[in-house]
Amino acid sequence: MTSNRYVQGLDGVFTDTVGPAGLERSRYEALLAQTRPALARIATRVQTGTLPHLGLAHESADLAALGDAVKLLRHNTTDVVLLGTGGSSLGAQAIAALRHVSFKADPETPHFRFLDNLDPASLDHVLGQVDLRTTRFLVVSKSGNTAETLTQMLVVLGALERAGGFKWVAQHFVVVVEPGDNALRRLATRHGLLTLEHDPKLGGRYSVLSLVGLLPALVLGLDAAAVRRGAAEVVDQALAGGDPADIPAAAGAAVSIGLSEQGISQSAMLIYADRLERFAAWWRQLWAESLGKQGKGTTPVPALMPVDQHSQMQLYLDGPNDKLFTVVSTDTRGRGPVVPANLADDPALDYLRGRTIGDLVSAQVRATTETLIERGRPTRTLHLPQLDEATLGALIAHFTLETLIAADLLGVDPFDQPAVEDGKIKARRYLAEIQPQA
Repeated sequence: MTSNRYVQGLDGVFTDTVGPAGLERSRYEALLAQTRPALARIATRVQTGTLPHLGLAHESADLAALGDAVKLLRHNTTDVVLLGTGGSSLGAQAIAALRHVSFKADPETPHFRFLDNLDPASLDHVLGQVDLRTTRFLVVSKSGNTAETLTQMLVVLGALERAGGFKWVAQHFVVVVEPGDNALRRLATRHGLLTLEHDPKLGGRYSVLSLVGLLPALVLGLDAAAVRRGAAEVVDQALAGGDPADIPAAAGAAVSIGLSEQGISQSAMLIYADRLERFAAWWRQLWAESLGKQGKGTTPVPALMPVDQHSQMQLYLDGPNDKLFTVVSTDTRGRGPVVPANLADDPALDYLRGRTIGDLVSAQVRATTETLIERGRPTRTLHLPQLDEATLGALIAHFTLETLIAADLLGVDPFDQPAVEDGKIKARRYLAEIQPQA
């Protein structure tokens, strides 16, 4: 089962392969049939413009319009810091990681930093480490009222003021926020900051194909158009009205929901590529916030492999059989540094002699997948022959579709998140009890 960018394997999820914990093929076929109307509903919404999350895959004019923002963020710049949390940051991180985990392409490209978690030590560290004169800040908040992001921005504005650079503040910021009256927009207007529109119809976790995910990509010199092109290929294939069995996202949703009906309560994504670790974090938010409602949904668990083979595999292989595993791999065989034969002359090292780093990873992918299946653990595989912008766009579209289809099968709204508001209200009340600093 393939798209143009990846190959999905489902043989390891069925009872005839993994035994009782697997999914009966008859139930899979029944759920797969239910995805057909779900796909039709999604296609109608894309065509009518009421689902811009996927319609963006075919847009291009808005990317050209980002030129002024890219220029501001790159001109005479050593560091770009994105202030934003959750969906305002994770999708951008997933794409930026194609420049490897340092989020830097070359000496001419700014170092991109993501302050997505509110931590006083981390913010102090970054502000003490960067040169504020050559640092730019990209502030992203859909609502314009996100407490974490507003706090970070106000602290940065204060740091610029103390450093004597406040008269040039407009040269340091680009703001992304939805239209209307909100705290972030008022702050940006007061200081004359370049402000870009966040589509109010795009929830944060679904905004990765918009400027939220692609403006940082452009700053890093990545091919944002290729990200959308890869996504468009998956969307077009899925919504063309074909057999759901030939649509990887539909099949993945049917498997996930079918297994959840029989006690598989967690979905573990085993990622064999450092550059996909942030993608797995983006997927975790997408799956958790979209499906975890009314007592339904499964818990997403990302794992970075092979390092997590040394920290989690004992549980995965010998603990509760309550997980669907998705093993995500790339072509690594023959790639990377070679173990020098003359330095591996110990007989105990013979299996490493002359092999590349990629050879070992390739063998581990195969061994892990086979062992999980032999242990009766439902396991799907996703193999990426090439990891680039178009492939990542395809994966983004795949899991967006898989999530929307799964929500349809579960009968939940994938776009709201009603349960988190209580915590926000309490946090503001408790903050009000703390005496402000002078």
